[in-house]
Amino acid sequence: MTKPDTDPRPVGILVNPSSGRDVRRIAARASVSTLEAKRDQVARAVVGAAASGARKVLVVRDLMRIAESAVENLRIHADIEIVVVETCYQPRDTELAAEALHRAGCGAVVVFGGDGTNRIFTRAWSNAPLVPVSTGTNNVFPMMIEAGVAGAAAGLVASGRVPLLEVAQRAKLVRVQIETEPGDLALVDAVLLADDSVGNLLPYDAGHIRMAVLARAEPAAVGISPLGGLLLPSGADDDFGVAVRCVGGDAPDGRAILVPISPGLYRSVRVVDTRRLELGEPVIVEGPGVLAFDGDRERALAAGQSATLQVVRDGPLVIDVPKTLQLAAELGLYLDIGPFHDPLAEGGASFDCC
Repeated sequence: MTKPDTDPRPVGILVNPSSGRDVRRIAARASVSTLEAKRDQVARAVVGAAASGARKVLVVRDLMRIAESAVENLRIHADIEIVVVETCYQPRDTELAAEALHRAGCGAVVVFGGDGTNRIFTRAWSNAPLVPVSTGTNNVFPMMIEAGVAGAAAGLVASGRVPLLEVAQRAKLVRVQIETEPGDLALVDAVLLADDSVGNLLPYDAGHIRMAVLARAEPAAVGISPLGGLLLPSGADDDFGVAVRCVGGDAPDGRAILVPISPGLYRSVRVVDTRRLELGEPVIVEGPGVLAFDGDRERALAAGQSATLQVVRDGPLVIDVPKTLQLAAELGLYLDIGPFHDPLAEGGASFDCC
């Protein structure tokens, strides 16, 4: 095992107030992620981080005051600092938050959001040590895990008690190069759509999908990932991606596959070809069309304009929470600790951690 670090670093916590609250709650059958639930998740993550050795926790302020309200009454053995960034309720908020946490030298960051939130975070801090916690609509990249346990893993890594490289894996993603324009990325799927528009938040029309390049093709997921996953699965650990070529619903060629395109919403997609993509293998698509990344339609391709899509393993370092806690158990990191004050403990008992 690698020798643990000795220089403790802060834990960063970012919550997207918009995740799990868009039009897909109406157009599909997705549940709502409430502000109150997110507030409680942030509080549990901070407590878990402090109980696991973090001495400083940086919580990014958001327009809905989720993070601030989560920590304003916490009295625990850790310095809690509110990080203030310019906010305008736009994706740029997440990029600014990522940049601020990077500058602050965070040793681990807990991100509460969906695939889209984590994608934007990664766009600003590409090799971040991440604990992504699911609060979004499509949640292939973030984990379905208890927030306090997620915070504990972040605290163990950031404090140096568990070595990052022992418990983290660099994520696959889709790198996108667009002719004459800046590039982009997707953590799970990049999709070329016909007859669609940038900014559209409704679930995909199955007949508009033309090409999907998947870093993760998960059969048990929701969204575009299972379009490949139900044909040629590729998980986070697999060193290959999947390309799926589709045609419009009225086309005579191709075979129909029934896919959960959004939570509780199945649609039939006609697939012409599915193939394995080696890491770095290019897929070239051409406009006109709209490029969507992890469910967000963001870039338009003009007629004749091309884009090159490649699955590569150069994304953020995703911390394996169960593995981190297992290693902590093997090292005895929760044994014989001193007083850690938690005002919710019975009788105001205190125990000093680490």
